Amino acid sequence: MLTTGDVISIVFFLSTLLVLLSGLPIAFSLAGLSLIFAGIGWLFGVFDFSTLFNLPLRYFGTMTNEVLVAVPLFILMGNVLERSGIAEALLITTGKLFGALRGGLGYSVILVGALLAASTGVVGATVAAMTVIALPAMLRAGYQPRLATGIICSSATLAQIIPPSTVLIFTADILSAVNQMAQMRLGNYTASTLSAGELFAGALLPGLVLVALYLIFVFAKSIFQPSTCPAMVISDEERRDLLRDVVISLLPPLLLIVAVLGSILVGIATPTESASIGVFGATLLAILNRKLSWRSALEAGRNTIVTTAMIFAIVLAASLFALTFRGLGGEHMVEQALRNMPGGVTGAILTVMAVMFVLGFFLDTFEIILIMLPICGGPLILLGVDPIWLGVLVAMNLQTSFLTPPFGYALFYMR
Repeated sequence: MLTTGDVISIVFFLSTLLVLLSGLPIAFSLAGLSLIFAGIGWLFGVFDFSTLFNLPLRYFGTMTNEVLVAVPLFILMGNVLERSGIAEALLITTGKLFGALRGGLGYSVILVGALLAASTGVVGATVAAMTVIALPAMLRAGYQPRLATGIICSSATLAQIIPPSTVLIFTADILSAVNQMAQMRLGNYTASTLSAGELFAGALLPGLVLVALYLIFVFAKSIFQPSTCPAMVISDEERRDLLRDVVISLLPPLLLIVAVLGSILVGIATPTESASIGVFGATLLAILNRKLSWRSALEAGRNTIVTTAMIFAIVLAASLFALTFRGLGGEHMVEQALRNMPGGVTGAILTVMAVMFVLGFFLDTFEIILIMLPICGGPLILLGVDPIWLGVLVAMNLQTSFLTPPFGYALFYMR
């Protein structure tokens, strides 16, 4: 039987979803509703306002969290790389390399999308770069418009799952906190923290498998529907220096990937340190390509500040939401519901993934992980789910949120 706190928690969660769907500013909506329902819970005697005394400590912890410093650095790196000319050089040379094959331009876009994802970790920058360069070339070659746009959007969203990904950084931070709380409830007071590097290592192989599946899809299209992805005509003049051009265009992003991702996976540098190296490398590449002006540098900095401020405003509001929901007893209710789910742990995971998938039609990835993971992460870990596997599963699932209408953000970036 549901208690008063359970009922208020359910109404609180549903009200939050409705307000977010209304289009109101997310940070203000989350914070405002949290305070309102904290007051309602206090009136009914199921919420203790002393719970919110932890809020300043949480905010201070967020501001002093060294791992989260990597987020604005990776965003800045993506914004600088967008203006460095790397994407353009990669797409042109790989397009010539595979263009003579049916589906060749599709292969090029997918491979370049994977390389840019491993270089930037930012979806928006990748979509914008590839749309401007690849889409006109694919349409001129006779590609079916919906196939061309689909390949570009899906390839760009690889930045969601292939490290270094800003989504994976936040996922690791949240899961580290809920994992420690879950382990303490199980009597393990020496649980190690979950690092972003561990989640990066866990997400790398699934990301590469996804790249392979995209390539197989384009290959199948070229076999069964060749008219949708015809081959390009490559002249002898274009073939002449092709190998040299491919090596020259591939070398900069590969060196950047080794410097950034390699240093994290090997354990030489933390994500924050490697992000700093990435910003330096991206700036150097932009200067060498003569693509970085004072105007573009200021633009990149401005975009980074706006994006970072938006994300961290949501983070702070989500902290208040999580504290209020937990104070009302909502976390205990979710834990009991998942524990009693048909199918045991498998049923619980499928239910959470299904809810996240549906929310992805309407909400941004950051909103979903900041709201859902603090609520469902702890109960799932208590059921025996590995936190790294859970983080990778969430990232793979929410990659679709950039593609699913009506709020597919990759579609808006392309437009």
